[in-house]
Amino acid sequence: MVKETLNAPYSHYLLDAGLSQDIDRKTIDEMGIDGFTLMEVAGSSAAKHLLRDYPKLNHGIFLCGKGNNAGDALVVARYLVQHNIKVTLVFLSGTDDLSPDAQKNFELLRKFSPKNKLTIFEHWNDFQEGSDFDFIVDGMLGTGLDSDVRGDYKKAVAWANEQPQSVFAMDIPTGLHANSGKILGCAIEAYRTFAFGGRKTGFYLNDGPDQTGTITYCELPFPNQYKNHCETYLLDENWVSTTSPKLGEHKYDSGVLYIIAGSEGLTGAAIMAAQSAWAEGLGAVILVCPRGVLSVYEHNLPSIIKKSVGSRDDFCFKEEHVEKLLEIVAEKQGKILLGPGLGRDASTIAFVEQFLSQNTSDTVIDADGLWCLAQLSEWNKPDKSQWIVTPHPGELQRLIDKEISDDEDRLKKVRKFATKYKITVLSKGMPGIVGTPSGKCYLTNYNTHYFARAGSGDVLAGKVSAYFAFDHDAGQSCAMGLLCGKQKLEQYLLDHKEIPEPRDFI
Repeated sequence: MVKETLNAPYSHYLLDAGLSQDIDRKTIDEMGIDGFTLMEVAGSSAAKHLLRDYPKLNHGIFLCGKGNNAGDALVVARYLVQHNIKVTLVFLSGTDDLSPDAQKNFELLRKFSPKNKLTIFEHWNDFQEGSDFDFIVDGMLGTGLDSDVRGDYKKAVAWANEQPQSVFAMDIPTGLHANSGKILGCAIEAYRTFAFGGRKTGFYLNDGPDQTGTITYCELPFPNQYKNHCETYLLDENWVSTTSPKLGEHKYDSGVLYIIAGSEGLTGAAIMAAQSAWAEGLGAVILVCPRGVLSVYEHNLPSIIKKSVGSRDDFCFKEEHVEKLLEIVAEKQGKILLGPGLGRDASTIAFVEQFLSQNTSDTVIDADGLWCLAQLSEWNKPDKSQWIVTPHPGELQRLIDKEISDDEDRLKKVRKFATKYKITVLSKGMPGIVGTPSGKCYLTNYNTHYFARAGSGDVLAGKVSAYFAFDHDAGQSCAMGLLCGKQKLEQYLLDHKEIPEPRDFI
């Protein structure tokens, strides 16, 4: 198996509820770091962020359940009252049966707090909110929640979401499923979420991005070896470089990409992909197209090398073009992008089947190339060829011949698909997901809805293929393409007010 070079730092591991609880338990039982200490580290970390980033805080409403999520909030409250910030505690389930560590922190808070800085309501119905508070802390329900929020918790969530003041969530917003990112009946709309010991997978799936606000990772003394069962990670330019290599002495020393694309009426896709790849600084981009559409590219792509197959009457790829195409891609060692504007003619499906079964070069398969691939009953992929497939959700469903119900389901199916066929999958959507042959998956953490426009996929395919041609491995190439899009989007939104066109990302 080809070595995968993506190596996320532990701060970017995405944990599900089971792994989070397992790490916590092992740290306590096997390492002897008790739960009270872990709670102290978590709460003090969140408190330090609040004190540093919001120096004018005056009075907070702390919504508390009875478990360790409440304990984290109580630690935060203890630190804040020491800085003359008033705290109002509202217990949703009373104070009679708090978890042992939460109970201990409740007692400590009362010892630490001046009487004029701490107000306690034992039940939700006793709560009189007043109007002088300027923030809310959510310490109600944590990662163990797996059923709908009910009763007074539901009332408290509704109340908090109606307030203009910012809500700070401890570890996870109450009501958000830690694995799926789905709302369980109702959920806190946090302004900021402090993730203790690990970011949760659900932060980035389904409803998660709308509920978590800004996510701040707070490190806990969890041994790294307990995290090694993690298989999902967050892509971030802090640890994934998007810098292209320096130019070589000769054009063919700086990366060669063959783009096999184009058919009558669909020439624009190849133009976008070629321009996108060329912009990354490749030594040579070689567009191979049917002879009948060559004149379009001669006019629009002066910097791109053009080669054609077939006769002037050929406006799409056909099975008889395979032999000539294999000769062309053997001329210079490089990577291949197959698919933009390829068309869906029956003869093109046969062409794709034969070419992919005989081609041993590493290949990115996009757009109509994926459609053709999905029409085949079986794939004959040469062992020497690495494949990257770049489906949007509809294309992914066709490839796996199964419906996808939500983002969590898409993540699971991408992982299974990539490992089954030993390929790399860049699943376009919100979030973008990169699945690798080893089973590891990587998620984006930005709004990719801006890319849901015709042409954006061609631009992304060009970027990914360019990085692949620079000899980055498949997973790294996909990650770099996604993060390059993020950087260009952020810069565009700084400079303009209108929605960007796909060409703006080239």
